[in-house]
Amino acid sequence: MRFGERVRQRAVPLIVAVALFMENLDASVLSTSLPQIARDLGTDPIHLKLALTSYLLALAVFIPASGWAADRFGARRLFRLAIAVFAAGSIACGLSQSLGGLVAARVLQGLGGAMMVPVGRLIVLRATPKAGLVGALAWLTVPALIGPVMGPLVGGAITTYANWRWIFWINIPIAVLGVFLVTRFIPKLPPAPKVAFDATGFVLAGPGVALFLTGLTMAGLGVAPAPVVAAMVVGGLALCLGYVRHAFAVERPLVDLRLLRLPTFRVAVVGGLFFRTGGGAIPFLLPLLLQLGFGLSAFQSGSLTFATGIGAILMKFIAQPVLQRFGFRRVLLVNAFVAAGFLAVPALFTPQTPALAMVLVLFLGGVCRSLQFTALNALAYAEVPSERLGSATSFSAVLQQLSQTLGITVAAFGLEAVLALTGRSAIVAAAFPPVFVLVGLVSLSSVLWLARLTGRSGESLLARPAE
Repeated sequence: MRFGERVRQRAVPLIVAVALFMENLDASVLSTSLPQIARDLGTDPIHLKLALTSYLLALAVFIPASGWAADRFGARRLFRLAIAVFAAGSIACGLSQSLGGLVAARVLQGLGGAMMVPVGRLIVLRATPKAGLVGALAWLTVPALIGPVMGPLVGGAITTYANWRWIFWINIPIAVLGVFLVTRFIPKLPPAPKVAFDATGFVLAGPGVALFLTGLTMAGLGVAPAPVVAAMVVGGLALCLGYVRHAFAVERPLVDLRLLRLPTFRVAVVGGLFFRTGGGAIPFLLPLLLQLGFGLSAFQSGSLTFATGIGAILMKFIAQPVLQRFGFRRVLLVNAFVAAGFLAVPALFTPQTPALAMVLVLFLGGVCRSLQFTALNALAYAEVPSERLGSATSFSAVLQQLSQTLGITVAAFGLEAVLALTGRSAIVAAAFPPVFVLVGLVSLSSVLWLARLTGRSGESLLARPAE
């Protein structure tokens, strides 16, 4: 491979990663600051899961249209616009004066993120040959993972020593840099065939998922009457089932469910959904345990949880050699058990647990989850033809965001159930161990799907690129 070509293949994912860095920094900073934001807005910390899930639900509504929009308007142009919308939502979050205002601003952020992340990944996929895909996705996510490393520290410092509103405003200079780099260095990609927009699918899929998960999220919070919550869950489920029927009846559905006929895609996205659901609970649970359960400050909490991101970054440099040595099936199966175990280990944490021990557990957990995510992300596209990449990235992104929403919902329900069973009204450290065990078991259930892989699954991704 020529030097110039190698530089270009590295530059595109690194530039796209600026946007992923901004989104991941925002999410990890917000998670660390939840207790302080709750106090400032006069609400319960568990209720603030609405600020997390409203963003994720906005992603679920709009991500399905991202593949079509990228093909219709151009991936580079849409990517640039998405960064700007995300920045506008960040400004609105920083100006919020109530939980409702914060939730609305997070929805605007979600509109930007819905286009930013999957379209950025689509740019990388279309610019990279399959033999170099594992490496390209690793390069794509290394800078993005700096967000989770910096987020707990930055969020803890801002929340402890300044005002939590700055956790959103720091996105602005990053967004400006991202727009400049995209304009200056990312080339225009060859146009994709234009297809009609599946308006019926959009009306069924996005609102269906949003209603269903919003109903689950609101259940037990007392923010809406029980019949309303039940109607949202049932109505959302009905819309989702309607979309399934619609998707198999039209030639070009918004989210192409026929992709599930590809064995590696089916295993990667469905098995990945279960694995990511457990992992998605951790950014919500850990800050609550450390701050409300152990009485640490936001900065002290962030100084411990940043180890997860450090472990994730380290794994990105060795993921491809590990996969080339052992293959996708063996790595994903064995690592699922190890990673799920590390999700459950914080159940053993107490206020007397040495900080070094907690950091080590979180570091190793980050290593294992990062390996699983990298392998699943790459495997999903092993059999997808180039003309269906747009739909595949939308489909995969929807399920990834749903898994995070489900993870937060499962964790919140778990905490509420433990508190109800023990007769407590305030969150205490003793409420967390059963919940950590629960999310570990949810992630472990992914092996039921991963076991369906063969020893040759994903072989095309492991060929060594020509020099």
